[in-house]
Amino acid sequence: MFDLMPIAYRNVNQLWGYILTETLKRLGLTCAIICPGSRSTPLAIAFAQQAPEIEAISILDERSAAFFALGQAKATGRPVVIVCTSGTAGANFYSAVIEASYSGVPLLILTTDRPPELRDCHSGQTVDQLRLYGNYPNWQTELALPSADMGMLAYLRQTVIHSWERAQTPTKGPVHLNIPFRDPLAPVPDGSDLSYLQSQFHPEDFFAGITSNTPFHIPNSRFPIPQEWKECDRGIIIAGVAQPQQPEEYCRAIAQLSQTLKWPVLAEGLSPVRNYAELNPYLISTYDLILRNQQLAKQLAPEMVIQVGEMPTSKELRTWIDATQPRRWVIDPSHQNLDPLHGRTTHLRISVEDIKVEEGNLSLSSKYVQQWCDAEAQVRLIVDQTMGKIDEVIESKAAWLISQILPPGTPLFIANSMPVRDVEYFWKPNNLGVRSHFNRGANGIDGTLSTALGIAHRQQSSVMLTGDLALLHDTNGFLIRNKFIGHLTIVLINNNGGGIFEMLPIAKFDPPFEEFFGTPQDIDFAQLCATYNVQHELINSWEQLQQRLNPLPTKGIRVLEVQTNRKLDAKWRQENLRNFGADIVI
Repeated sequence: MFDLMPIAYRNVNQLWGYILTETLKRLGLTCAIICPGSRSTPLAIAFAQQAPEIEAISILDERSAAFFALGQAKATGRPVVIVCTSGTAGANFYSAVIEASYSGVPLLILTTDRPPELRDCHSGQTVDQLRLYGNYPNWQTELALPSADMGMLAYLRQTVIHSWERAQTPTKGPVHLNIPFRDPLAPVPDGSDLSYLQSQFHPEDFFAGITSNTPFHIPNSRFPIPQEWKECDRGIIIAGVAQPQQPEEYCRAIAQLSQTLKWPVLAEGLSPVRNYAELNPYLISTYDLILRNQQLAKQLAPEMVIQVGEMPTSKELRTWIDATQPRRWVIDPSHQNLDPLHGRTTHLRISVEDIKVEEGNLSLSSKYVQQWCDAEAQVRLIVDQTMGKIDEVIESKAAWLISQILPPGTPLFIANSMPVRDVEYFWKPNNLGVRSHFNRGANGIDGTLSTALGIAHRQQSSVMLTGDLALLHDTNGFLIRNKFIGHLTIVLINNNGGGIFEMLPIAKFDPPFEEFFGTPQDIDFAQLCATYNVQHELINSWEQLQQRLNPLPTKGIRVLEVQTNRKLDAKWRQENLRNFGADIVI
């Protein structure tokens, strides 16, 4: 103990910090994001001294730091710690906490604070931090003031263990600990007599039993396929928005259920199912385009729907489900309500991998699934032929092209607004095993760049697909560049404004459309990148983009800027989306 942490014996705050960080290290924490500040000094020092087992990364902007942590937690599936000082610093974590809550990402938020006697008296940099994040955390508490009492050190250890567990079970999400410290904050003697610890404190005994292999999820007995599913010959499986840690197993489970029931799988572009296409012979990727054909929509109306994960983005699909009112089941282990349509829905709080698949053809007929497959084949052919002939640079082709050319297993972060929709419309089924990530919990553009950097940090070379406004909203993410290890290529669709608003009725009202909705920023991205010493390249052809995306570099950050015309992009979608399936007959 004296050799490892002599600093912990200088004052009570440092002892407290040591117990907290040592417990987290033994639980399996490998990454802590530290935002600069004074009140968090004891934790910053304690985390820094846990290197190399815990990587402590200093990030200036708290919002950026929180989203970077979010990205790291998405990539690894394990909790990441974020530390900040007192005052408004913690408020900047809020949007990432909301996203973590809604998308089930484990974060451990440590906001440091002034002691109780310095609150509500206009002491500097002090705000009310209790329950700062409302009801979004899985669990939250304020720690007691640091104490060298053995009983209090045991309390701290067990509270940290509980926090770690609550970030991961029963469902993953954020946990908030508010941690007050009195002066002195620096590792200087504070007058406390800590000598008694020499005889009473034995680290190996004190930390005994803490393990990083705690089994949080104990699977239930396998869930048998309900008889009513077996007897239905007009059912569909919707593979919705999902970021499973084991995507191939997840896709195989969906494929086995689909083949057993002979039900088609309507796979959202943000589902891994489209990136493991060979597993699933009944994969439908063009459902949004098919359902724009009213005749086909009526012909293909289902009696039953199994929704795996969150409902896809497609408004066409949601409207169709709402109009046809099938009996529905949602398969997802989370505690959340995943039915925004409020239909006749039963939530099965299980993973799709927990379903017991039976051998043999249980379906009464496969005519329905064949109709879906015929429609998919025809529309997919038209989409691919249309996209293949487009030489001019338009926004929608980017998602279609990227789906076919990335190196296998590439982590890909897809920004909100138009990129996620173009991915849903045009992402071509493939067998590349691309690891798609996204912030579809709250669907905001906050922290887009920082999340992507967090996903890419110490992972395989990664790619981000984003529009200009989402990138500009988080340019402070570029401040992470000197801490970032790995590579991120940013495919920037620059249409100088909010392309998604061009698809809405408000686009016909200008003014005020352009100023308040289109919001062009007129930024020279080459200059912006130069400011941060980030590589920038203007892409003038699809061949050039393809060459830059495979192979990918192994380190650094670069921006590949694809300049498009926002008005023409919207016009192209409006003319083509409804036509891809217009003449299809099944």
